[in-house]
Amino acid sequence: MERRIDILDNVFAHFLKGSRVFRNREVLRHDYVPDYLPHREEEILRLGEITAPTLRGSPCSNVFIYGKTGTGKTAVAKFVLNRITQKAKEINSQVRVCFVNCRLAGTEYRILAALCSSINERVPFTGLAVGELFDRFRKSLESQGVILLAALDEIDALVKMRGDTLLYELTRINESLNRSKVSIIGISNDLKFKEFLDPRVLSTLSEEEMVFKPYTAEELQDILMERAKIAFHEGVLSEEALKLCAALAAAEHGDARRALDLLRVAGEVAERRGDTKILEEHVREAQKRIEHDRVYESIKSLPTHSKIVLLSALILSRFDSDHSITGEIYNLYSELCEQLGMSPLTQRRVSELINELDVMGLLNSRVVSLGRYGRTKKISLGIPRKIIIDVLSEDEILKDMLNYKPRFLSSLQ
Repeated sequence: MERRIDILDNVFAHFLKGSRVFRNREVLRHDYVPDYLPHREEEILRLGEITAPTLRGSPCSNVFIYGKTGTGKTAVAKFVLNRITQKAKEINSQVRVCFVNCRLAGTEYRILAALCSSINERVPFTGLAVGELFDRFRKSLESQGVILLAALDEIDALVKMRGDTLLYELTRINESLNRSKVSIIGISNDLKFKEFLDPRVLSTLSEEEMVFKPYTAEELQDILMERAKIAFHEGVLSEEALKLCAALAAAEHGDARRALDLLRVAGEVAERRGDTKILEEHVREAQKRIEHDRVYESIKSLPTHSKIVLLSALILSRFDSDHSITGEIYNLYSELCEQLGMSPLTQRRVSELINELDVMGLLNSRVVSLGRYGRTKKISLGIPRKIIIDVLSEDEILKDMLNYKPRFLSSLQ
C-alpha cells in the first residue's frame, strides 16, 4: 500500500508543478461560452434581433432552433442570453432568463423547478404535483411583472420521454398572464423532432425558426485556433494536429464538440506522456479513446429492454452469425425476459429497438430474402463484443445472463 501511495504522490506532484501543455483546459469544455464565436455572427445577430424586444418589457416571438450536435446552437443561445442579462442590469429592465437542459433535468418537475428558481420562487426539490408546481410558477410570474426568456435545450428529450404536455402548457401560459409574459427558445438536435409535436404546440413554438448548418473543416480550424490560443501554452499545438482534429470532426457532420474533445484529449495524451508538443499521433490516440468512451456510454445509458436485445445479439453471435435474424433474436429476447421475471415487449416493438440500435451503430442489420418465405433482417454486431461484455458486466440486472445458453441451442449448432 505504501508503494502505491508513493506512486500516486509522484503523479500528483508532477501535475501540481503546473502543466507544460495546458494553460486553461476548461476552454475546451462543451459548456464554456467564449467571448467570440467564429462563423456564428449571423446567427447571433438574428437571435439578438428576435429577443431584443424583451429589454423594452415586451415578449418576443418563440424561437425554435435546430441542427445537428456541435453546430453551435447552445453556445449561441447562451451567448445571447448572457448579453441580454448584462444589458437588462444596465438599463434596469425586468427581464429574467433561464437556461435548462431538458435531457439533464430529466423530468417535468425539475424543468419547472429550474424555471421557478430563475424568478426566485422557492419550491421543494420534490413532493409537489406537477400541476401544483406549474400553478406556483404562473402565480409568481404574474405577481412580479417580468418578462421571462426560457431556453429549453435538447427539448426533443423532454417530448420523447414525457410527451409534449408541459411544452403545450408553456406555449399557452401567456393567455393567463396579464403583467408578465414568457418567451421560449426551444433547441433540438433532432431535425425530425417537429414530427413528435402536437400541431397546436408546433404552431406556437415555431413562430420563428433558425437552422444551424454543420461547420466546414476550415471553419472548425478557425474555432479550434481561437480556443487553442487560450487553452495551450504558446508553441504547444502543431498545425498538423489542429488540421487533423478539424478534418476528423468535419467528416462526422462538422461537429465542433467532437473537434474540441479531440483537441482536449490529444493534449491530455501528450501531457501524460511528458511530451511538450501536440502532434498528429496524439490526435489519433485521442480518437481511439473518445470512440471507445462514446460507445461505452451509449450502451450504458440504453433502456433495459434495448440492452436485452443487444445481449441477445451478443449471445447468438457466439454460435453462428447467420442465425442472427429478427425472429431468432426475438425468441432469445423473450427467453431472457422470462429468466429475468420481466414481461417481453411485442415482436414489432423489438424490431423497432433493433432499428434504433442499428441507427446508433451498435448493431448492423440488412434485409435478406427468404424466397417464398418472405424477407427478414440479418443482424450482426456493429461494435467489438468485448465492449458490450464490459458494459453489461457492470449491469446488476444483466451481468448473470452473459453466459446464458439458449434453449434452442441444438438448432444453432
